[in-house]
Amino acid sequence: MSVLRSLADSVRSGAIEVIDLTAPLSEDTPILQLPEPFGNTIRFRLEEISRYDDRGPGWYWNDIHTGEHTGTHFDAPVHWATGRDGQDVSQVPVTSLIAPAVVLDFSAEAGKDPDFLLQIDHVKEWERANGPLPEGGWLLYRTGWDARSGEQDTFLNADETGSHTPGISVECARWLAEETPVLGVGVETVGTDAGAAHSFDPAFPCHAFLLGAGKYGLTQLRNLDRLPVTGAVVVAPPLPILGGSGSPVRVLALVER
Repeated sequence: MSVLRSLADSVRSGAIEVIDLTAPLSEDTPILQLPEPFGNTIRFRLEEISRYDDRGPGWYWNDIHTGEHTGTHFDAPVHWATGRDGQDVSQVPVTSLIAPAVVLDFSAEAGKDPDFLLQIDHVKEWERANGPLPEGGWLLYRTGWDARSGEQDTFLNADETGSHTPGISVECARWLAEETPVLGVGVETVGTDAGAAHSFDPAFPCHAFLLGAGKYGLTQLRNLDRLPVTGAVVVAPPLPILGGSGSPVRVLALVER
């Protein structure tokens, strides 16, 4: 039997489970809020064109209004100044869109401290227990933050000092970008950086280091608790927007059962 036929049969039989890691898009989808004078993305919105009426008696369709970085989305290198000469989202090789993935679960730590930061030692300890990070694969960082995704204020968790959401330390972001074989990092929060990362040096280090190294980001994931620590394969095809810095994406994980 061919490899592809075996894959299709395994999906149909349930031997391979397909797990949706994508948050649904709606007007209620939480979005990043930058302070003035910075520009902000728009909320997702459908604008009806026709719905079985005089505007189109036999069909229903909509215009979509959204930003590239709304909801579950893909960050391309050109999204950040450090990657300005890198790939736009249409230039990401299709072979990078199907890749192995590992899950680092720090939901207990983030549950106690919303400003929790992943450190190099955390990752190295995980590697001692589970093996090396995957060559050309995703590091998926579970914090349990997807449980908050139904409400903007709870998800952003902001006060007068700014947003308080878990992320990755400056040192760890640099190390992941420069010294590990992963192709990118996926998170459950609104962006790959911590809520307080505007005050880090450099600011927003995941964006600065990972995108600057030609790596990628996936954000606002969910259902990471359903994945094994190792062994999953992630399928994450963004829209091939010419010149685009990112795109909403339907992220699927394949898991052997």
